[in-house]
Amino acid sequence: MKTVGVVLSGCGFLDGAEIHESVLTLYFLDRAGARAICMAPNRPQAKVVNHLTGEVDPADTRNVLWESARIARGDIRDLKDANPEDLDALILPGGFGAALNLCDFAEKGAQGSVDPDLEALVRAMHGAGKPIGAICIAPAVIALVLGAEGPRLTIGSDPDTAAALAAAGASHVERSAKEDLVDAETRIVTTPAYMCGTGPAEVGAGIEKLVTDLLALA
Repeated sequence: MKTVGVVLSGCGFLDGAEIHESVLTLYFLDRAGARAICMAPNRPQAKVVNHLTGEVDPADTRNVLWESARIARGDIRDLKDANPEDLDALILPGGFGAALNLCDFAEKGAQGSVDPDLEALVRAMHGAGKPIGAICIAPAVIALVLGAEGPRLTIGSDPDTAAALAAAGASHVERSAKEDLVDAETRIVTTPAYMCGTGPAEVGAGIEKLVTDLLALA
């Protein structure tokens, strides 16, 4: 059985992990017979958004790990305790939390930095030749960590985000939500999901391909 780390960034697409993308990732991993280990950084969210109104609540604070535990049904680890030797592959679902809580790409773009524990994990996995998958906006994390290697990534077709990835060193390739992109050289698999998708079925098609292709590399 292959073991895959799934890095979550909260709960809710405006300030945390995109719930559909996260659950679909866990579903397709389970269906393929893989074991998922969920993890998240144990620190406050960059901001908290009321998902009913879309407005930021400046008076509210939430913990990324606690919120991610909602998706993982409590079966989750602190990211700082992740051991790359225990994992065969790594997946980062999207949601704006990936650009807010896993890194500061949302604020600083190509000049941003990544959570130190996540950066260490990504570098260790990549250095060991273990595949990494990134969904929706999460390829931004990969670009910030591994941009010097010029990985081929996709976030769909948004020109501004694609330009920011390119500025970080990545090579952007357009894909639809139903597709994924496999960079065999860097062993990185990406799919746009809700960067351009319209619903769970369309997004799920791309995530299923990402999981299948990632496990084939593991």
